[in-house]
Amino acid sequence: MPDISPILRKGAILSVDPNTGVPLGKILLQYNPDSITRSLKPQSVGEQPDRTEVLRLKGPPIETIKCEAEIDATDLLAQGDANTLAFGIQPQLSALELLVYPSSDVLIANEVLSLLGTIEILPMESALTLFAWSKNRITPIRITDIEVMEEAFDPQLNPIRAKVTLNMRVLNVNDVGFLTPAGALYMAYQIGQETMAQLS
Repeated sequence: MPDISPILRKGAILSVDPNTGVPLGKILLQYNPDSITRSLKPQSVGEQPDRTEVLRLKGPPIETIKCEAEIDATDLLAQGDANTLAFGIQPQLSALELLVYPSSDVLIANEVLSLLGTIEILPMESALTLFAWSKNRITPIRITDIEVMEEAFDPQLNPIRAKVTLNMRVLNVNDVGFLTPAGALYMAYQIGQETMAQLS
């Protein structure tokens, strides 16, 4: 008898080059969260617009997303995975946490420039991060907060179970412009929303 169960798609955090859109890496969520909280704040013209402007919008809403993901080493430990036996879930946690770090290469290069007396050092640019939650919902984001609660440890004190809370802000065309990979991805996301709304 053929297996007719649906293929489980996993949510993911993707990294791409902000200028070219070339994929740099991905972090698959080990278990899909049971819930995701989304908040949309309209960008109205002002706090108290007059009658002629009360229905006007300055741009897309400010959208924030919050999700809680679980990371657990149980399956990998049972399979005898060498990295998990040595480090627990530290590699997965590090991959998530590094999304909000500038690279060590850039930190060192900026320090060298400052020691050489360079007048202006630009803020460090990170990769463009995408939140992929189904094939119809892939949106550029900036991670605003990561909270990690490590819940269990192996004998070497490596974490083997953790809950991670990700707070994200969707980057829209007001943030990134139209003529960028992020802008194109955002517009595909909004057009997808408009298409879905027509099905209601």
